[in-house]
Amino acid sequence: MATNRDTIYIPLEDVESEHCALIVDKGLAQVQGVESHKVELNNRRVAITVNDNEVVGEAVKAIKDLGYGVPTVKKTYPVLGMTCASCAGSAESMAKYTSGVVNAEVNYGTGNLNVEFLPNITSSEQIRKAVQDGGYDLLLEDENKQQETLEAIHAEKFKKLKNKTIWAVILSLPVVIIGMFFMDMPYGNEIMWAFSTPVVLWLGKDFFINAWKQAKHRSANMDTLVALSTGIAYIFSVFNMLFMDFWHQRGLHAHVYFEAAAVIVAFILLGKLLEEKAKGNTSSAIKKLMGLQPKTVIVIEAYGTERQKAIEDVNAGDIILVKPGEKIAVDGMVVSGNSYVDESMLSGEPVPVLKKENEKVFAGTINQKGSFQFKAVKVGKETMLAQIIKMVQDAQGSKAPVQKLVDKIAGIFVPVVMGIAVLTFFLWLILGGDNGLVQGLLAAVTVLVIACPCALGLATPTAIMVGVGKGAENGILIKDAESLELAKKVNAIVLDKTGTITEGRPEVTGIQWLNNDDATKDVLLSIEKQSEHPLAEAVVKHLEGVSTTALSNFDSITGKGAKADYNNDTYYVGNKKLLAENNITIADQLQQQADEWGTQSKTVIWFANSKQALSVVAISDKIKETSVAAIKEIQDMGIDLYMLTGDNEATAKAIAQQTGIGHYKAEVLPQHKADFVKELQAQGKVVAMVGDGINDSTALATADVSIAMGKGSDIAMDVAKMTIISSDLTKIPQAIRLSKQTVATIKQNLFWAFIYNLIGIPIAAGILYPINGFLLNPMIAGAAMALSSVSVVSNSLRLKWKR
Repeated sequence: MATNRDTIYIPLEDVESEHCALIVDKGLAQVQGVESHKVELNNRRVAITVNDNEVVGEAVKAIKDLGYGVPTVKKTYPVLGMTCASCAGSAESMAKYTSGVVNAEVNYGTGNLNVEFLPNITSSEQIRKAVQDGGYDLLLEDENKQQETLEAIHAEKFKKLKNKTIWAVILSLPVVIIGMFFMDMPYGNEIMWAFSTPVVLWLGKDFFINAWKQAKHRSANMDTLVALSTGIAYIFSVFNMLFMDFWHQRGLHAHVYFEAAAVIVAFILLGKLLEEKAKGNTSSAIKKLMGLQPKTVIVIEAYGTERQKAIEDVNAGDIILVKPGEKIAVDGMVVSGNSYVDESMLSGEPVPVLKKENEKVFAGTINQKGSFQFKAVKVGKETMLAQIIKMVQDAQGSKAPVQKLVDKIAGIFVPVVMGIAVLTFFLWLILGGDNGLVQGLLAAVTVLVIACPCALGLATPTAIMVGVGKGAENGILIKDAESLELAKKVNAIVLDKTGTITEGRPEVTGIQWLNNDDATKDVLLSIEKQSEHPLAEAVVKHLEGVSTTALSNFDSITGKGAKADYNNDTYYVGNKKLLAENNITIADQLQQQADEWGTQSKTVIWFANSKQALSVVAISDKIKETSVAAIKEIQDMGIDLYMLTGDNEATAKAIAQQTGIGHYKAEVLPQHKADFVKELQAQGKVVAMVGDGINDSTALATADVSIAMGKGSDIAMDVAKMTIISSDLTKIPQAIRLSKQTVATIKQNLFWAFIYNLIGIPIAAGILYPINGFLLNPMIAGAAMALSSVSVVSNSLRLKWKR
């Protein structure tokens, strides 16, 4: 654990000058808890002393916020040995206070530790040792094997739990029957003792072992509550059985409570069994995705020989044969043959897609009737399926903002309950009359049994897991819990036009040349070949067969077009603004044609030399079939829609009219998209930005909720918090509905978890006794506690079946 005597060295990236070092130094001066700090420019690091290891995370965050890099390692490890929500808090604090750890979060719902650390200070092994000191363990296996090992561990744990539960129920039944109906039978107490001892001390031994581990570290969890309650009931019963005279001399009857101790253990084991089964169902989306990749493939080798290869041994460049009905193993490009491929598991779209030569295929999709060969392009962790699985796992493991408050409550829950139990005992002792001691002990036991931190701990993560999984199954990838929680508040959506509302596959529909003189076609083609704009691609495709020519001084002008020199003259390709800025004249016949095309919602680009426009080109990008319906649905939800495009006013207006969008802006430069998002935010709106291109990335990063189209650029998908794999706008209202349903489920779960404890604990303490003489039986308390966690997980699973 770091103290203010430790010096921690944080490595720096991109700090190249004294000026940068000064900025970092000033930034660290603002971080509370940093005792001293010194930037060592030559060593590319900063030395800090801190009064608490959590401050290291704040310091790293401050450096990153200033725009400089800190090389950290992010890992996810399954935590073994956790039994309740309080365990998650203990394991998290053990990891968090390890020197060199920047951030650590344990999610009880997924059972994972997400940790970010400085590799120059600590390692996975050291973090594991810290967690082991707290009585838990980390599974530090290679990611490929991790899942299989974890599943084997869980399967073994579930099997043991099932056996324990069955035996606990079988052995508890005779104890309950004797305790309830045949109390006065000969040797009744001894028989109950004989049956309850293996239940409490053998089948329930893990509760005592875990409670002792916690006690050694001066902490407590649910096992502590169970061990205390069953231990007290059992020892009290043994004492009453062996020393009956102690009570008889005081004029009291010596009762035994073996049935309470045994049944509590049986019920809690049953609750854990049901909870494990239900929790397994919450992560079914991941299991489905993982099951999409085949284990072996057929690779075509030299001279056309076929060889079966394990999926791990496939390399980029291998030619793979896919037969009818087979799953595609890795991402690649079709080289021969064609077939329809079912991509529904990735995109949520049920209609199979025809794949011909030079078309992309993705891992996890299913080939239909034909067979084809494709070249492996992305293998292993690089495939789209692997990235989707990683994204879903990260999202399911992330914490929603509301979870952080719940974690704090769960952290102090067990000590508070133990305090209430002690207070209950003494109040009964003072106020309970002759039976005060016995009733006080029973009430304290009941309080310990009924309290359930697990229901609180499971309320948020289980709903998030089901929500994120359901999104993935429907082709909506959600990056973190925060964006899933925030999406329900969205009241303004900004849409990019090309590739979002439209297909994003622009085609040239017409070219008109000045005086029908197309002698400079080669110059137009040569400029467009060097441009990265999607419209340029359409022109290049249209002018296929025309030869190119050598240009000089090529320059791409963001948001306007491009220019280059040829034969001592400058040529321009771009929008009207570019021509106006360079005082280029436009002939009437070209302007008339441009106006006509503009009214037909076609994009118009100009080609000119330094004096006059030489030609005008019409480019059309088809509106997606689903865009109009999606836009209507979004507006019917009461959400304001805005379309931003770099296109001219006439095209933007025509598209807006055809799709029913009320607000639009034409001729918007990429940097102004982000400014427009900020304007809306300044009006108090929660803004979602939907885009697909590199030019949308700044606006995506600025928006409250960023949504990328899966068929767009990788940069847009990296920046965005959500990705629509199929690029279908109808998925956006689906995502918003999913967010509303998930947040509603979290609220329901938290309400029931809080209400259950708020009502259950006072009743267990005996608050109703002075009113109507009611005292809660510890057995009933055990059943209620077992069912509270199960009901929360079951409520989360209802999300799966909501539309």
